[in-house]
Amino acid sequence: MTVKNTKILKLKGANMDIDLIANPKKINWQQDECPWNKEENTKKHKCAIKNVSICKYFRGIEPLDIVACTYQFKK
Repeated sequence: MTVKNTKILKLKGANMDIDLIANPKKINWQQDECPWNKEENTKKHKCAIKNVSICKYFRGIEPLDIVACTYQFKK
């Protein structure tokens, strides 16, 4: 999907769940693995948990469904 010349209103305060740990057998789209989970061989790290927390490496969402993450640049 391409959107040309579209104005986008950026709103603060979204309250949502965002993660990269879905079961690949239950989704029909490609999904990258969280680099922090991959390094630690776990599935405990999530980008954002509704009403709970936001990962310190999470930098937002870009169109369409791209997670901006700074984990690999942490050092």
